[in-house]
Amino acid sequence: MFDRDRWQEILIAIKQNKLRSVLTAFGVFWGIFMLVTMTGAGNGLINGVTAGFRNFATNSGFIWTQSTTEPYKGFKRGRYWNFRNSDLEAIRQNIPEVELLAPKLQGWNISGGENVIRGLKTGSYTIYGEVPEYNIIDPNEMIYGRFINQKDIDDRRKVCVIGERVYEVMFEKDENPVGQYIRLSGVWFQVIGVAKPINTNISYGSDKRETIYIPLTTMQQTFNHGDVVHLICFTAKKGESVSKVVDKIEALVKERHSISPTDKEAVMKINIEEQIKQISYLFIGIGALIWIVGIGTLIAGAVGISNIMLVVVKERTKEIGVQRAIGARPWTIVSQILTESVFLTTIAGFIGLALGTLVLHLADLALTVSQASSTEEQGAFFRHPEIGLGLALSALAVLVVTGFLAGLIPAQKAVRIKPIEALRHE
Repeated sequence: MFDRDRWQEILIAIKQNKLRSVLTAFGVFWGIFMLVTMTGAGNGLINGVTAGFRNFATNSGFIWTQSTTEPYKGFKRGRYWNFRNSDLEAIRQNIPEVELLAPKLQGWNISGGENVIRGLKTGSYTIYGEVPEYNIIDPNEMIYGRFINQKDIDDRRKVCVIGERVYEVMFEKDENPVGQYIRLSGVWFQVIGVAKPINTNISYGSDKRETIYIPLTTMQQTFNHGDVVHLICFTAKKGESVSKVVDKIEALVKERHSISPTDKEAVMKINIEEQIKQISYLFIGIGALIWIVGIGTLIAGAVGISNIMLVVVKERTKEIGVQRAIGARPWTIVSQILTESVFLTTIAGFIGLALGTLVLHLADLALTVSQASSTEEQGAFFRHPEIGLGLALSALAVLVVTGFLAGLIPAQKAVRIKPIEALRHE
């Protein structure tokens, strides 16, 4: 394998047929380059999407109400209904598989138009009634202060947590808003914190950065919502299926509110566990497609190298005959053909691997610079395109195997050449 004369012959043969060698190797180069860049792009997509889900409770679900579509127990179809506080207690008592329960209430813009005022600054933002448990399901990074706690709920305190965009509009840069007051739909609330969302790819109805959170009980009392709850968020206990819990909650609230069990539109639900699974299956499919395309391109390149090596064997028929006549063993002929094939494949593939890695690195640098100068960095669905060491080593292994297979048929043909016939060949 490390015979100096053999390598000189290989290099001389390549130099004598430069164009043919380059065109032959290009197929393998392009296959590896496409495999690396597409895999890196796929990883960039995965990184971007999963970054928007980090720390979110994947064992969670959401359930909310809509108008009924079936008459039931004397009620007409089209009846609108809401969850109540009593439903929460019923869920806790009857469905032990529930771990966390976080009701949510969406406040309407009572004043119309600009519903948030501080001095001369105004804005229109979504207001939610929250409980502390929701910050466990969908956590926020607190830039200032704290999130709503149980004491705020129990005492119905007029306090609020504002999103980072609200802070940017209502307060001066680097001003500490904790303890300051803002007016929400005509009612004064004290700011206790500024929240920056960690999970940007999951939201309920509005941009989290332009949202204001107040205690659920405060919203119910201050804005005359009574005991209404618009949305119920929950997490399932470890080992329990979210789908099972969702179905149990749906059946329970339908029974409590006289909703037909067969009415599929009266209760809407989202299963985060199932959605995460679907996304993971999608990524598996994308990865498989990338490898199919990359391997297919490599095979096309290998076929090109194999064809060229057949031509090489034909050109060297007389040379092979001389070698066989003076006592060269079949393995010597085979190894020479295989070495040349593997060498061409490896060099072309290594260049493709290096160039593909460079393209991914430059793309990552460009994205990093772009995201650093953009306020939309959090919502990026594509970040850090890269390939791991395992993929690089796998690609190199594929190169060697591809080169070996590409040269196998020509090598076998070379061995079958009879010395006498080879010496007569012109």
